[in-house]
Amino acid sequence: MSARARTLALVCPDWAITASGGDGGGPVAVVEAQRIVAASSSARVAGVTPGQRRREAQANCPVLVLRPRDRSAELRAFEPVVAALETFGAPVVVRRPGWAGFQTRGPARYFGGEEALARAVAAAVRALGEFTSAPDGLPEEEALAGPGYRVGIADGSFAATMAAWSARVVPSGETAEFLGPLPIEVLGDEELAGLLRRLGITTLQGFGALGEGDVLARFGPSGAHAHRLARGLGDPPPALGPRSVDRVVEAELDPPADRVDAAAFVARGLAETLGERLFSAGLACSLLGVVVETTEGERLSRLWSDEGPFSASLVAERLRWQLEAWLNAPRPHGDDDAGVPRGIERVRLVAEEVTRDLGRQEQLWGRPRAGSERATRVLARVQGMLGSEGVLRASLIGGRGPAERVARVPFGDPAPPGVSAAELPWPGRLPAPSPSVVPNEVVFVEVLDEAGTAVAVDARGAVSRPPAVVVLDGAPVPVASWAGPWPVDEQWWERATRRRRARFQVLLANGEAYLIALERGRFLLEGRYD
Repeated sequence: MSARARTLALVCPDWAITASGGDGGGPVAVVEAQRIVAASSSARVAGVTPGQRRREAQANCPVLVLRPRDRSAELRAFEPVVAALETFGAPVVVRRPGWAGFQTRGPARYFGGEEALARAVAAAVRALGEFTSAPDGLPEEEALAGPGYRVGIADGSFAATMAAWSARVVPSGETAEFLGPLPIEVLGDEELAGLLRRLGITTLQGFGALGEGDVLARFGPSGAHAHRLARGLGDPPPALGPRSVDRVVEAELDPPADRVDAAAFVARGLAETLGERLFSAGLACSLLGVVVETTEGERLSRLWSDEGPFSASLVAERLRWQLEAWLNAPRPHGDDDAGVPRGIERVRLVAEEVTRDLGRQEQLWGRPRAGSERATRVLARVQGMLGSEGVLRASLIGGRGPAERVARVPFGDPAPPGVSAAELPWPGRLPAPSPSVVPNEVVFVEVLDEAGTAVAVDARGAVSRPPAVVVLDGAPVPVASWAGPWPVDEQWWERATRRRRARFQVLLANGEAYLIALERGRFLLEGRYD
């Protein structure tokens, strides 16, 4: 999809709610990794917002209905929407379930203009029955939006997305004026937005007024890309690259694969081959075409775009979801073969558009990133053999205790929503420094005062006597110094789940330092400082 080509974007807010069956008028939220991913309108009114922890959302709305996130179901449910857009005669690009778009040049001429095209797309989406129809007599300027969907047209996919949120058609050449008043957060980079706000820059217009060279020098390639978006220029033009670079990789499966994960594993290998080929030529894929041929003579194809270059794990993950959507669709030849699984004979990946690989900002000190890139490729291969849950990585999230601030997610998957909450001033949060070792199992210890009596903490958070001895594995060790207690009272509104703790930091006479907590009358080991 060209950088500044006129683009129509269809945005379905909270698509996870729609794909899970809708809200039925009640407060509903979709949860993943103990975080709220999407919330219905009635849930938002009750104080439930994406990024909240599950318990916090339930506290704000006790009657909230929680549904686990199913990414495959989201893509399967979005497939009819993509099929409806394909009827307009232009190649449809899918960025994620809930976002699709295409260039308007040909369809707009057929429908007599972009306004008419946008209204036709909105009508086609409403006709699917996935969304509530717009009220009768709705003005034309409001017919581009309805419960669960929004349509917009502008120069480039980013501006078209912003136009979709406003449900409007931005005239050609007026993209910069349209984007100017928008807050800096719409760029989707929380770290960059926070820094710019501290510098007094709060809108895209203010950011776009900065010099290109200054932005590149201060923020690197990612900041320069955001700067282009803020000025309404879109992504850099696609790079043609050397003609000798083959942008097509394919594999024939013999015998045909009848399982989605087997085809996804093959796609991962193809993505690695294509990625290494483009990397050697200084290129990165920005628009990926996927073609699958089945034993029934079907040729299924889709175009994917993403915020950054495609990785092997991302391609395998998306292909897994896409195949589940395709292979669960109705058979073109009736129901005679309904009990026979489709076989996948061929998988092909095509780098439809490539850009210059600007790389990443190198560290000022430390080892180069080349080793990290090699490790990423190795871990992706291991994950292909063990499955997505076979290789996990730690991701920092919000929380009070050391074990609560880390979530394990599959390697290659995005960080859990609400990661920025780790920097919020959590009441009762453990002060720095954090323990370097956290036990996987509960380890109980004893904390005694000088008289050999167990140390206690009263309801006001006051310690009975200063800790003098800590008993670890039956061996008493004198306490050299200590700090605390830091009391925490969590979920006090629920008697069954209420949790009260008091934390101490202790330095023992043997030089070892620990974080311990008193809970339900017993001390347990929460971490060790190295």
